[in-house]
Amino acid sequence: MKLKMPLLLLLFISVFLNVNAQQTMGVKGSQFPATQEYTFICEKYAFTGETNIQIAKTDKGGILKITIATSNDKARIAGGLYVDLANADVIACVDKNVKESADGKTTSYYYFTPAEFAKLKKNDIYAVRFIINGGSNNFGNETGYFTAHNKKNYFSTAYDKSKKSYDTAKEISVL
Repeated sequence: MKLKMPLLLLLFISVFLNVNAQQTMGVKGSQFPATQEYTFICEKYAFTGETNIQIAKTDKGGILKITIATSNDKARIAGGLYVDLANADVIACVDKNVKESADGKTTSYYYFTPAEFAKLKKNDIYAVRFIINGGSNNFGNETGYFTAHNKKNYFSTAYDKSKKSYDTAKEISVL
């Protein structure tokens, strides 16, 4: 009995620390507090149909990290990116050419000003519009313009009353 109490206490503390662990995002050797990595649905992207989105807070605003799986290592997320908010506002992001590619995935980073980051704290992200450029061939990636929607699942029923999108504003405001 004496051994069980400290063991339970240790287990409780480790679970509590794991639940409250903050995500981080690494960009150019710096670490920033970040949201979880959201999996948005991108119906027009036939290769996987999914896009990973993560938001981090910086001293000068914030960063959006967008990652997508590719079959061709020449494919990149490039050009401007638009973040559509639930209140119909649009945040236009300029490509600053901060990219990485590894393990069949390509990642690009886009920066937010403090005013744009304040908008993200108040409104959920509705969708992210982006461009994939690169070597297209017969059995390669699709290139062009894509929209990743803030949806948790492809399908749901009318009887499913749970929320079908991520609470991005809630998580961003905690950062």
